[in-house]
Amino acid sequence: MRILAIETSCDETSCAVVEDGRKVLANVISSQIDLHALTGGVVPEVAAREHVLKMVPVLDECLGAAKCDWADIDAVAVTQGPGLISSLIIGTETANVISYVKNLPLIPVQHISGHIYSNWLERDTEPEFPILILTVSGGHNDLILMKDHFNFETLGETRDDAAGEAFDKVARILGLGYPGGPAISKIAAEGNDKAFKLPEIYLEKGSFDFSFSGLKTAVMYEVKNYIKAHKLKSEEEIPHQFKADLAASFEKTTVETLSEKLKMAAEKFPEIKEIHLAGGVSANRRLREVCTAKIAKMSKPVKFRYPASIPFCTDNAAMVAAAAYYSYKKSPSKFKPKSNIIPTTSFSL
Repeated sequence: MRILAIETSCDETSCAVVEDGRKVLANVISSQIDLHALTGGVVPEVAAREHVLKMVPVLDECLGAAKCDWADIDAVAVTQGPGLISSLIIGTETANVISYVKNLPLIPVQHISGHIYSNWLERDTEPEFPILILTVSGGHNDLILMKDHFNFETLGETRDDAAGEAFDKVARILGLGYPGGPAISKIAAEGNDKAFKLPEIYLEKGSFDFSFSGLKTAVMYEVKNYIKAHKLKSEEEIPHQFKADLAASFEKTTVETLSEKLKMAAEKFPEIKEIHLAGGVSANRRLREVCTAKIAKMSKPVKFRYPASIPFCTDNAAMVAAAAYYSYKKSPSKFKPKSNIIPTTSFSL
């Protein structure tokens, strides 16, 4: 089954064609990073206008790369939410029109479930249930126990700032630019991660929820105190090594908090067969290395996966197609041609 998928939940315009939920025939992503770097973050109206400009060219490029025409497509999938509503409208309306004109089944996909299914892409074998999943992105952190396809139990979630959002905000505080994740990781490689003692926030005992607002605030005060102590005029005068050390300490603290929560959940649910990372921050090299090391020390061997390539970590349509395939396979009669998908900012797993 070949599914054409569309993803416009934030600032990437993406279309993909995926066969049987795993084989990626094409995955085209048009990024808006350079545009939003001018404002240090995503402006919803700007993102939506860019989706309008890029939607048809990306769609055409995708079909060309997949070497498909419309007769080869069996269904259309689209991210319904959550996300920026103005961006979601562009993707859902495009999918609605395609479904109507081409008489193809239309499959709505929840954004986080898309990230979860990124670990099915380009795999020789399917993951084995039950699976413990840590999704780490700009808008959300979730610890999820996945017992079967679309059988999710949320163990923990973000209470305030998600890890990806904290990376962006700390990068802005340090004057490192946008997006924050790659910028922090790059300069952190030059720093001493023991230079600053930053708070690892685990909340109440036994909680699997996440909170990174306090960590972000601690970084802000370190910068303010340094500026005051050295009588600097602005962040621009802060030495490079100070920024590198603080970035390294921040990255270490964030990774330790995420990986420790994952380890705690794995110990509570010994029946799991696999552990997965997903979401934009799953591209972080240090997070992968620390999780790998902790999982290797577990009493029972557990397979550890993260997306097969970096484009599958960030927002992309291939993950949407993968989730759509397994959703369709579970209940094919549920999805009809000429449906009308309405975008939403609150679309639960």
